[in-house]
Amino acid sequence: MIVLIAKYHTKPGNVPKVLAELTKMKPLVEASEPGCKFYQVSKSTENENLILLYEHYVDAAALAAHRETPHFKSIIEGTVIPMLEKRERELYELAIS
Repeated sequence: MIVLIAKYHTKPGNVPKVLAELTKMKPLVEASEPGCKFYQVSKSTENENLILLYEHYVDAAALAAHRETPHFKSIIEGTVIPMLEKRERELYELAIS
């Protein structure tokens, strides 16, 4: 299982807009991506401009397929990324579940 942790550092004032877009994203991922087993979004209690995405994919191919979906391209690349100061991504292998 591949674990993706993405940190979205939003431009000031954009957290509500980014969360609204990610709220649209979650059901699309769940409905059309069988290789995604977990998709969760959290906002920081310590940094008002930080959002954390925590995702599980069955393998690297499922993660690659996620990035090619129409909803990823339109919502994440088209709408969310322009509202960010920066985006960080870390990949892990699930060791204990």
